[in-house]
Amino acid sequence: MKIEKTMTIGEIIRMDSNLIPVLQRFGMGCVGCPSAQSETLEEAAMVHSINIDELLTALNK
Repeated sequence: MKIEKTMTIGEIIRMDSNLIPVLQRFGMGCVGCPSAQSETLEEAAMVHSINIDELLTALNK
């Protein structure tokens, strides 16, 4: 399944927990925080000043 920017971080982690290190490499240490269950990947990227396109590319490899 392809990772989309509208998915929540929680959904992504439940889909494939092997993606946690990818998120962490981009500075997203929020994988365990409550916001991860409702915040979309795009919203989290904005909060952390991360380029969403680069993040999506890395997650979908």
